[in-house]
Amino acid sequence: MSFESNPKQHAQFVLRLKQGVQALGFSLESAQITRLLEYLYIFEKWNKTYNLSSIRVLDEMLNKHLLDSLSIVPFLSDKQTGSRFIDVGTGGGLPGVVLAICFPERHFTLLDSVGKKTRFLFQVKQSLSLDNVAIENIRVEHFQPAELYDGVITRAYSTLAHMTGGCSHLLREGGKFWAMKGVIPKDELREIEKHYIVESCHEIAVPGDDSERCLIVFNQN
Repeated sequence: MSFESNPKQHAQFVLRLKQGVQALGFSLESAQITRLLEYLYIFEKWNKTYNLSSIRVLDEMLNKHLLDSLSIVPFLSDKQTGSRFIDVGTGGGLPGVVLAICFPERHFTLLDSVGKKTRFLFQVKQSLSLDNVAIENIRVEHFQPAELYDGVITRAYSTLAHMTGGCSHLLREGGKFWAMKGVIPKDELREIEKHYIVESCHEIAVPGDDSERCLIVFNQN
């Protein structure tokens, strides 16, 4: 789908996205709403060939991809959270592309080891003119950034222990892990609390999606 192919549905998506953002407790400019939906349409088109997601219907993608990724924006809004972030295992750019649109003044590196996914991300970067995005096609344990990051973000990544084991070398001193998960993983939390300080664990309600969601923020001892 594109803006022109179905203007009625596009108008409905604009309204739903604005309402969803409002329900999450923040606001976006019209240009950002437009960019987010353009990303969604590109994602849906490429998904038919590249199999970026098991979700095939735009209506579901709006809730389970866009709004789910947007749900952590309020927690990153404080400038003290930093200016350099890396989205590890980004897949089709969730949440990295969404966050880059919301925070144009910050830098986001999108890392994935699967070539077809990073090829898609290069297309998104070009189509949306995302100058604050860098893309890395490499396994995380092999990636050695020239400059360390303020935050490592993951969405539906493996375990918290696996996240720390593979990504700790990416964080500057004082940097934080931001793990987007489903149900609060109590066993995983107990395991990492031996070596990490869990700063907060937020239960998140994603508009239009009844699934349990949480955001876990933690750092090194």
